[in-house]
Amino acid sequence: MDKNAGLAERFEEDRTRLRAVAYRMLGSVSEADDAVQEAWLRVSRADTSDVQNLSGWLTTVVSRVCLNMLRSREHRREEPLDVLVPDAAPGHEEGRDPEQEALLADSVGVAMLVVLDTLTPAERLAFVLHDMFAVSFDDIGVMLERSPAAARQLASRARRRVKGGAAVADADLARKRRVVEAFLAATRGGDFEALVALLDPDVVLRADKAVVPTPEPLVILGAHTVAKGAMAATGRARFTGLALIDGAVGLAMAPRGRLFLVLAFTITDGRITEIDVIADPNRLGQLKIAVLDD
Repeated sequence: MDKNAGLAERFEEDRTRLRAVAYRMLGSVSEADDAVQEAWLRVSRADTSDVQNLSGWLTTVVSRVCLNMLRSREHRREEPLDVLVPDAAPGHEEGRDPEQEALLADSVGVAMLVVLDTLTPAERLAFVLHDMFAVSFDDIGVMLERSPAAARQLASRARRRVKGGAAVADADLARKRRVVEAFLAATRGGDFEALVALLDPDVVLRADKAVVPTPEPLVILGAHTVAKGAMAATGRARFTGLALIDGAVGLAMAPRGRLFLVLAFTITDGRITEIDVIADPNRLGQLKIAVLDD
């Protein structure tokens, strides 16, 4: 009993870190919590008498649970996206805490979660554990049943995907980023006047048929009309973040770490003149999304 109590106490000391590992591996608060709970069930039944580095061993257990969950997820990729998208109104996320989910997504970066979701389970594990938690490739190789060199190659391949290849040579990138950041902040904060100020009076918003249940793509004209539409998406903006989309600054929405839609902007003289909202899975799959450098 004392031994189990001591193990439980040590597990609780590591819980925050283990949950952070699981969240970055899975991109979902509820799945991360499930992974940590499953890890505890395994740990509580294991013989730890020969374990010298308990924290490292706990990380290994959680990582293996997450790896199994990621591999299982690959077999259900066709899950309808509408079940993954939280309702705009708070409190409709099937028992999950939307504020906590949004805060964690912000802390990691929505674009990072989106890119991680495109990696294979092995690539994701190698990159997350090495680049985010400084786990050695020797240990990662053991988890993946591969050599350290193979684990290093997996992480390198994932890193290239995260960075999106070569740096974007756009002298206006920083300025456009500020505009998109301001758009997201105004949408999240429900600041109608700030949104209107960012939009060209003749702004055009186009949304494909997957965004809204209409027989034809939606086209909205004018700053006030577009701003009103953005106000209706305030709740969902919590799960939205900046990303490099085909080399330009845009926004990606990814509830539970799964890409649902992107907003691509045309910005002229500091104002947004066009917004393309893309949710069609085929179109999303053709986009090159990467993480913006800080």
